[in-house]
Amino acid sequence: MLKPNNSWTWYYDQKNDSLMLDLGEEMVFRVSIPSKHLIACAFSRCEFTVDDASTYQTYLESISGLDLSAPRKVELALNAVAASRFHKPMMPKSWFFSQQEGAYTPYNGEIIGLDTDFGSARYLVIENSGCASLCMLADVEPHVLASGKELEFCGIIKVMNDRMQAIHLDAELGLALVG
Repeated sequence: MLKPNNSWTWYYDQKNDSLMLDLGEEMVFRVSIPSKHLIACAFSRCEFTVDDASTYQTYLESISGLDLSAPRKVELALNAVAASRFHKPMMPKSWFFSQQEGAYTPYNGEIIGLDTDFGSARYLVIENSGCASLCMLADVEPHVLASGKELEFCGIIKVMNDRMQAIHLDAELGLALVG
């Protein structure tokens, strides 16, 4: 797994119109957030902070039970860190999702489920702002929201918390159970 260090740097690449993370050793990560959704400070060079590293580790631990390859987990975690730090505030778009019974209060980094008329998908909670949360699609397959509209892997949407349901991931124990 990719381990953060103090040489990592966020910067905006004009040529590619994208936020990038310089990982050193000639490795660069391209953030999936469209530039129109970035706050102003994302366009200035800044360091990958201790808080960023802590958030990255939190997300990696949260998604460890997902059936994703190690590179996909790193991609999801790095995009989630970028979203938590640089994504502009947005209004909820809850109408795509089925309302669930009972109130739900997700925590940052939690994997939750969201249902549409076209299927279910798992999302990573980036930020809970009380009654709604910024979420990132954690499934590699696109999630169809409506006819002709879908969200891609690492796509971001804000959703009212009453649309969410708890997901229980089976953590790998690494043990053989013998009877």
